Amino acid sequence: MIERLRYFWRLLWRPSVHISLGVLVLGGFIAGIFFWGGFNTAMEYTNTEQFCVSCHEMEANPFEELKATVHYTNRSGVRATCSDCHVPHGWTHKVARKMEASKEVWGWIFGTINTPEKYEAKRRELAEREWRRLEANDSLECRNCHQFDFMDFTEQKPRAAQAHSTALVGGDATCIDCHKGIAHELPDMSGVHQR
Repeated sequence: MIERLRYFWRLLWRPSVHISLGVLVLGGFIAGIFFWGGFNTAMEYTNTEQFCVSCHEMEANPFEELKATVHYTNRSGVRATCSDCHVPHGWTHKVARKMEASKEVWGWIFGTINTPEKYEAKRRELAEREWRRLEANDSLECRNCHQFDFMDFTEQKPRAAQAHSTALVGGDATCIDCHKGIAHELPDMSGVHQR
């Protein structure tokens, strides 16, 4: 067994007799293009709404809630999909989020939220985890579309204009601090201090 491993090791590191270095480099380059193209295609496909709601759990629960919000249907026709709010747009942040999402696939495999009752039982835990993530990255996903610099405070209701202008100057608040439940129903928040 050891001799066989040594043979393959020497074979891998020995210069090629029949194939030139140029062919090997060109082959590696072409293989890299196919790998990168496939990887990027898979990343983009997993960001589609169709992929997100392909799980019964997502279609029956959070997607139905989203349909009743301004992020789904509004006067301007601009609609946010699941990935707009749950996956950062920047490549490095997106890859990190995709790796983090592997826990969600694990939950799907074991059916942790596959019924409305199970979903409701875990709603607060799921929401709090998402809120912590958004607080940690300063609501990066929200800021992909909403930016204080481009807000016209005169077009907002007085309470919103005051809160947004204070947040702009103070800089310590992030979107999720005030906008919990903006796209999905809030969990039971009894016993939690609200701002």
